[in-house]
Amino acid sequence: MHARRARWIALMLLLAAAGLLALGAAVGSTGLDTLWSLRGDAVAWQIVWDIRLPRTLGAWLAGALLGLAGAVAQGLFRNPLADPYLLGSASGASLGVAAALSLFGMSVNSTAWVVRLGLTGAAFVGAVAAVLLTLALARGVQQTLRLLLAGVIVGVVLGAVKDLISIASADILQALQAFMLGSTGLVGWGACGVMAGVLALCGLAGAALAPVLDGLALGEATATSLGLPLPALRVALVAVLALATGAAVAQTGLIAFVGLAAPHLVRSLVKTTHMRLVLLSALMGGLLLMAADLGARWLIAPQELPVGVLTAVFGGGYLLWLMHRRAARAAGRGA
Repeated sequence: MHARRARWIALMLLLAAAGLLALGAAVGSTGLDTLWSLRGDAVAWQIVWDIRLPRTLGAWLAGALLGLAGAVAQGLFRNPLADPYLLGSASGASLGVAAALSLFGMSVNSTAWVVRLGLTGAAFVGAVAAVLLTLALARGVQQTLRLLLAGVIVGVVLGAVKDLISIASADILQALQAFMLGSTGLVGWGACGVMAGVLALCGLAGAALAPVLDGLALGEATATSLGLPLPALRVALVAVLALATGAAVAQTGLIAFVGLAAPHLVRSLVKTTHMRLVLLSALMGGLLLMAADLGARWLIAPQELPVGVLTAVFGGGYLLWLMHRRAARAAGRGA
């Protein structure tokens, strides 16, 4: 029953994403266009093909990466409040991008695939270094409080180093500001290709490692008794988490709450194993960020909102509503 429900949810999410992709091709700075009315207009169709379509598809790919990373993080650390940025990976990825912008003269405005790949690599190295540093400070993942504190410390320290780099290289300040606010406006086909490749790799790895997350959900002792080599598998899960987060952050900047909210929304719809949860969270995350991108373009057109600001507002509102609902339920049971 749950497997059938999961398949139906996946189909609905894919159909909704296809509909939003078509809508994204029609939404521009002047509002909503009808694609049929653009026939014969070569410039208009070039805008649709070279700007709107890769931007909308890129939003879906980045959201899918964040959703997948959020499901892996919550399963790995057995904490429903874990998100892709919990362990300082966002600060590490930001530091890596800032270093690439400063040292190699890269630009976040470039759509060349070599540059996008370089930024992805820099973000990945920074994210992996931040996660490993957090795990070293926390001495593993057994104590949740120590892990959270280590993540906060690493995030603050790496964020400060990133600020020092931006001060020393004032010419990258504007690019970094756009990066920190989160935006899909500069995503091109090259970035889509990079994210699609990373998503395929992380999706396969996440599905293969899903039984490990199922074992960890039963407890450390149970997972060990099942014969799982936990140290090596944790390293693999951390690599999936860091690569997915780094790829998304490199292409779209820091976008909040998508990785946290997507697994929660999936769990509210169906109870399933981590294999389906990881894949459904990717689909849900892609749909959420695609919808947020369309809202960012449409709400105050012809101007645009940073999509990261929009996801923070709505994501924060969703979490507040969720906390209020749980508090109300607890009060009802207590009465």
